[in-house]
Amino acid sequence: QVQLVESGGGLVQPGGSLRLSCAASGSISNIYDMGWYRQAPENQREWIATITRGGSSNYAESVKGRFTISRDNAKNTAYLQMNSLKPDDTGIYSCWGTTWNRRANYWGQGTQVTVSS
Repeated sequence: QVQLVESGGGLVQPGGSLRLSCAASGSISNIYDMGWYRQAPENQREWIATITRGGSSNYAESVKGRFTISRDNAKNTAYLQMNSLKPDDTGIYSCWGTTWNRRANYWGQGTQVTVSS
């Protein structure tokens, strides 16, 4: 019913910035909260940020102060602004969305972020 497509990943040097986008399509009226997760090599998937439909956000301690999650409901798009990137930020970043009661969860296929000199 809902499709999420990420974009904006790539290769960046330490200290650099990237802005990821997550475009939603389909039955998008079902989506309330959205978020970003990442999976680093040999690590399990890690939650990094969530934003409610009203714009309230929460962050993992590892990215707090460096990453900013936002959304534009009119454009059906969520964003993740990543600043002061570190090599440990390397991984596949996936967008997530859920219904108001979290009975349904939707995932994008991910976009690769590589932080390396």
